[in-house]
Amino acid sequence: MKLGGLIGGPGLNSEDGPTVTGFAIDHRKVAPGTVFGAFRGAKFNGEDFIPDAIRSGAVAIVSRPEAKVDGAARVTDEEPRRAFAQLAAKFFAPFPEISVAVTGTNGKTSTVELTRQLWRMAGHHAASIGTLGVTTAEDQVKTGLTTPDIVTFLSNAAGLEREGVTHLAFEASSHGLSQYRTEGLPVGAAAFTNLSRDHLDYHGTMEAYLTAKLRLFTEVVDKDGTAIVWADDPASAQVIEAIEGRGLRGLSVGKKGRAIRLVSRTPTQLGQRLDVEADGQAYAINLPLIGAYQANNALVAAGLVWATGGDIGATLGNLSRVQPVRGRLERAVITKAGAPVYVDYAHTPDALEAAIDALRWHAKGRVITVFGAGGDRDTGKRPLMGEVAVKLSDHVIVTDDNPRSEDPAAIRAEIMAGAKGAVEVEGRREAIAAAIAEAGADDIVLLAGKGHEQGQEIAGRVLPFDDVTVARECVT
Repeated sequence: MKLGGLIGGPGLNSEDGPTVTGFAIDHRKVAPGTVFGAFRGAKFNGEDFIPDAIRSGAVAIVSRPEAKVDGAARVTDEEPRRAFAQLAAKFFAPFPEISVAVTGTNGKTSTVELTRQLWRMAGHHAASIGTLGVTTAEDQVKTGLTTPDIVTFLSNAAGLEREGVTHLAFEASSHGLSQYRTEGLPVGAAAFTNLSRDHLDYHGTMEAYLTAKLRLFTEVVDKDGTAIVWADDPASAQVIEAIEGRGLRGLSVGKKGRAIRLVSRTPTQLGQRLDVEADGQAYAINLPLIGAYQANNALVAAGLVWATGGDIGATLGNLSRVQPVRGRLERAVITKAGAPVYVDYAHTPDALEAAIDALRWHAKGRVITVFGAGGDRDTGKRPLMGEVAVKLSDHVIVTDDNPRSEDPAAIRAEIMAGAKGAVEVEGRREAIAAAIAEAGADDIVLLAGKGHEQGQEIAGRVLPFDDVTVARECVT
């Protein structure tokens, strides 16, 4: 593709200018023919690297109007990230025929993965992009972020289309939405799961946090698209207001849902029975996943499939065949005493509460919870997580999560300020071992915070650590 055909404008035609070979937001990845995005970030200002990018062969720079560019074509915009995403989408297209996005504090990963599974059961070649990486029926490739950078995201989506993927579900994080990392490809449907405290170190306030998520509905989803909303969340009214303001078709889901109404939920030995009403029909679903939030995510996923042309009866029926999502109330092992050990990604007060509540339903004895909090993130949620854990659990062990650059002991102390009566154990492996030794036959152990993660970030290093593997090692 020639630069003239990519950027257009007066006096340019599709064959004008040099050949565009790629896009980059890191000046070290610029090669001859690259379009370079020069953005201001929290730690670095990409505008400082414009001369380096041009020396490396950048043929065009996308930046604010104030940025100085000498020696390459320039594309300026008050929102250069958005302009860059739009150009990159033209370069990388085409994308899968149907794409849907999911936002919310919790449940994004499970919802996109369950959507992928339901599509596959319906006979479609489907994929998902999110915290677990790029997932297809055959493979899973890590990307390192819930919403990867825009170049990685669009190139992955285009690559999936070339592999024959027709249906794509992806996570739209608040960071990704505020930084225009989910732009460019057509989004036919979008879903909202819930809103609770998280990422205030970045957004500052809950209002700003919600505003970032609402961009999915006010700007990203196609103007003739559909929005699926979990209606039982307190923030759903604001989401529905944004949807109606845009004129989108809306499908509400949940106990208060009108499109898919959850009538009742009953625990079973290995999951739960859901009684649901949808499209004027009653359905009984034997969902092989435990916990209220798993039911929520499953029904939102069914809503996304329905919104994109799926048969609602067949889709709800297929929920009885879905597989657990890695690190989301995943049963890791059963101890020698007979206590099941579950691993969950819960790392906010709301998510921790949901995970403990889910297991409480199935515990004849005690719920023993092990958790910590990540370093270099929202510090205000730490004592709140402690309060939730001791209120809902019978025994709590506070330990390390990913301390990153912070002192692990200081993080534990902030949690313990709200976790009256909890036990503090330095070292996550030691804490897991202590919980397993403590658990009796009727107890359930919850290892919360890291879920699917395969490493632990400590003082600038990522050390191998998988809660599932460690739990199994502590039992043998």
